[in-house]
This record gives sequence, structure tokens and C-alpha cells, in this order.
Amino acid sequence: MSAALKQYLLVTGNYWAFTLTDGALRMLVLLHFYQLGYSPLQLASLFLLYELCGVVTNLVGGYLGARIGLNKTMNLGLALQVLALGMLLVPADWLTVVWVMAAQALSGIAKDLNKMSAKSAIKQLVPAGADSTLYRYVALLTGSKNALKGAGFFLGGLLLTQLGFQGAVAAMTGALALVWLLSLVLLKQELGKSSFKPKFSDLLAKSQAINALSAARLFLFGARDLWFAVALPLFLASELGWSQQGIGTFMACWVIGYGIVQTLAPALTGKKSGRMPERSAVIGWAFLLAALPVALALILTLVQSDQWPTETLLVAGLLLFGAVFAINSSLHSYLIVRYAKADGVSLDVGFYYMANAMGRLIGTLLSGYLFQHYGLVACLWGSAVFVLLSASCARWLPKSA
Repeated sequence: MSAALKQYLLVTGNYWAFTLTDGALRMLVLLHFYQLGYSPLQLASLFLLYELCGVVTNLVGGYLGARIGLNKTMNLGLALQVLALGMLLVPADWLTVVWVMAAQALSGIAKDLNKMSAKSAIKQLVPAGADSTLYRYVALLTGSKNALKGAGFFLGGLLLTQLGFQGAVAAMTGALALVWLLSLVLLKQELGKSSFKPKFSDLLAKSQAINALSAARLFLFGARDLWFAVALPLFLASELGWSQQGIGTFMACWVIGYGIVQTLAPALTGKKSGRMPERSAVIGWAFLLAALPVALALILTLVQSDQWPTETLLVAGLLLFGAVFAINSSLHSYLIVRYAKADGVSLDVGFYYMANAMGRLIGTLLSGYLFQHYGLVACLWGSAVFVLLSASCARWLPKSA
């Protein structure tokens, strides 16, 4: 095993450990503060700085990764997540909206430093021109990460039930601190450090392909979080009467299944026949995805008559949405690494994930607002509109990658 590959595997291991705590923390915060009587819009606001800081972090983090190396940005992300978790160990009276938002802000910075570092490192590992291998590696990393995030949702619900909020946070803080210390010792090679000194002007000077894909990504992830971030878990709790652990388990299974489908994306999109995905595939899968929230919205409108099994139809529809969304996400993830420049790859990847974070931010806010005022059906209609906007942006991609 080459030294570069060993370093990459260590980066991936760090990413996995971080992702597990990130998913658990999100579920902990959402369910704990829902128990305390927070409204949907207040709950959405708890994640406002998390997503907003992700926008800035991806842009600046790509610049830092190109200048100082991806291992340093990875270790910085781990350290900030340990600090964010530690902020939630204060007495219960201190856990105000402002304090939790600040902790979530640090967590958002940490998460996107880790994501940018891991995704950018793939470009350094795969030889130039090996597009099939690149697609497979991206799909495996992205899919495994999301499967672990889903496991984190389950872990968050379980820990909250078994240990309470403070106990759960303390356990995660200790575990991640150990991972961070090991990372400081083992990660030595400066993956991703560019041969030139990038300027701040390089952060926004992108090709048409990068700009179009970033815009498509913004609307794609906005579409997901429009119903998934706040509306879905609150609907399951308030309308269907699900328990905390039941909600955590379902959302965990959804994200795990989503991650598994992502790892299968190369086979499902024509890789075995020698065809690599291009613009037409991105647009086609987006149109298929847009049809699903429309169908769900219509079904939920019809079931007001109580003649339909609401719970079964909703769960089945959301699982199908997750599978098709996973294909869309995997196509985007492959193309950004394919389009990114090899020298200073983190600059392009950081810009792209800045758009990803902006989409999550918009989706999270709309999820809380629309659910509070109009319900889950409005969130689903909004999701469909965002997917169609994503497909429209993809029309500006090159015809072939």
C-alpha cells in the first residue's frame, strides 16, 4: 500500500468518525429541543448558523486546503467538532437558543472542513484519465459517509433515550477527542497542497461547468432539506405519534439506504456498459426525482378522507425519493471531482460545497417556515420546484464530462 493511499484511508476513517457524531448530534438537538416545546421555526433556527457557516467554510476551507494541505484542515475540523460538543455539556439553564446556535455554528465549520478535505483527496489518489475508477471511489466514499450519517441518526435517538442529552453528548465528546488525538499523530503527509499560492480571487473564478453544477447542487440539496431537515421528523412526532427512538431509527434507515444506493450508482447509471454519466443523465434523473414529491403531495392531500393508509404510503414514498435522490447526488459528486482542476483541487470542490451548504441553509429555513404555517404537503411542493430548478441549471453543463 502506497504512502499516499495510507494517508487517504486515514483521512477517510476520520471522515467516517466525524460523520457518525455529526448525524447523532443533529438528531439529539432536534429531538431534545422539540421535547422542550420549541416551535418548528425555532428548531430550524438552531441550525441556521450551522448551515450558514458551512457556506463560508467551504469557500475559505478550499483556499486553506490548497495552501496548507488537506490533513491540516481535517485535523482542524475534528478539533472544532470536539469543542462544539463540549459547549453543549454546560448546565441545562445555559442551553439557550443563542448558545446552541453558536455550538452548531462551530459544528458546521467542522463538518465542512472534513467533507472538503476527504472529497478533495480523491483527486490526488486516482490517476488522471481514470474516470471509471474515479466514479467508483467517489460513489464509495459518498455512500459510506451517508450510511454512517444515518447510523448517527439512530445513535442520536438511542443515546438520548438511554443516557439523556448530557450523557449522550459527553460520550460523543470523549470518543471524538480520541480520534482527533490519533489523527494528530498519524496524519503527516500534506495531501492536496497546491504547487502555487492561490489568491482570494481564485475562490470565485470558476469555469462554466463548475458554476452550473454548483447551482444545480444548491437546488438539489435545498429540495431534500425542504422536507427532511425539520418537517419530516416533526410530522412523524406530532401527526403520527412516533417515539423519539422510532423517528431516529426511521431517519437512520433512510440515510443508510440512501448511502447504499449511492455506492451502487455507477452500476445503475451505465458504468458497466462503458458509459460515463454526462449532462443528459443529470437532467433525466432530476426530472424523475421531481415527480416523486409531487406524487407524495397529492397522496397526502387525498388521504385526508382517511381512506388511505397515510403512514405506509408516506414511508414508502420517502424511501423511493431517497433512492432516486441518491443517484442524483452521486452523479453530482462524481462530476465535481471530474471537472475540478488537479492542482488546487480543493478550490473547486470548496466552491461547489459552498453551494451545497447554501442549498441546505435555504431548505432548512423553508422546511421550518412552510411546515409551521402550511404543513408537510407545502414542503413537498416546494421540494418539487427546487428539483426542477436544479435540472434547469444542469442544462448549462458540458454535453460530456
